[in-house]
Amino acid sequence: MSIEYIRYRIPEAQAADFEAAYRRASVPLASAPQCADYELTRCEEDPEHYILRITWTSTADHLGGFRGSDAFRAFFAEIKPYVSAIEEMRHYRPTGIKGRGSATPTLYAWAGGASALERLFTTFYDHVAADPELAPLFKDMDPAHPRHVAAWFGEVLGGPPVYSDTRGGHRHMIGRHLGKAITERQRRRWMNLLLETADEVGLPEDPEFRASVVGYLEWGTRMAVLFSRPGATPGTDEPVPVWNWALPPWQPRAGTTT
Repeated sequence: MSIEYIRYRIPEAQAADFEAAYRRASVPLASAPQCADYELTRCEEDPEHYILRITWTSTADHLGGFRGSDAFRAFFAEIKPYVSAIEEMRHYRPTGIKGRGSATPTLYAWAGGASALERLFTTFYDHVAADPELAPLFKDMDPAHPRHVAAWFGEVLGGPPVYSDTRGGHRHMIGRHLGKAITERQRRRWMNLLLETADEVGLPEDPEFRASVVGYLEWGTRMAVLFSRPGATPGTDEPVPVWNWALPPWQPRAGTTT
């Protein structure tokens, strides 16, 4: 892994536009297989300073892979006006000195962030296309659908509001289910196949995480069945639901190893 840090100085009058540009740019960035995760932070003591942190699979993958990709071109189109505001841009190699404190991470962070969820749903929808029970529901699926569902799921698990910012939030998600007449058999198959795929791609297996995710999937898939019934008129103005831990995540005590 290689961690890139980019320090910006952005005048206060441009801050809102700068953050909005990075929210848009985060969509192609999250789609890049060379990107493991990313975060934009703002200095509390000097609010004109921002730090962008991107974890790349390697510096070579960043410079030789991402920089030549369509994802980079879409990313750069959004942030190009702010290149002149960069004060420093460097790659750092992890030392192996790291640990976890006592704060409770979001389910999104515990799952592995955007890259882990995109891997999950890309693999999952490959399986869906070959599944006799589910394939008819997704026969006209947009090639970008796995990425959109990963963004939705990430936001539900406490991640950034990418789906709300780029896809229309809860209203849009409901609209995707209207009139589909999803059966209970299809609901169960969708959920079970997703959980099987979570094992396949290596999502965390601890009981606390899986119980929390299954809780959302039970609720969310049952709501999708209700929304999809003929004549259903669900409310559309609710925000994207945000799920939390069913039980606090298990973490080793200080000084112990696993």
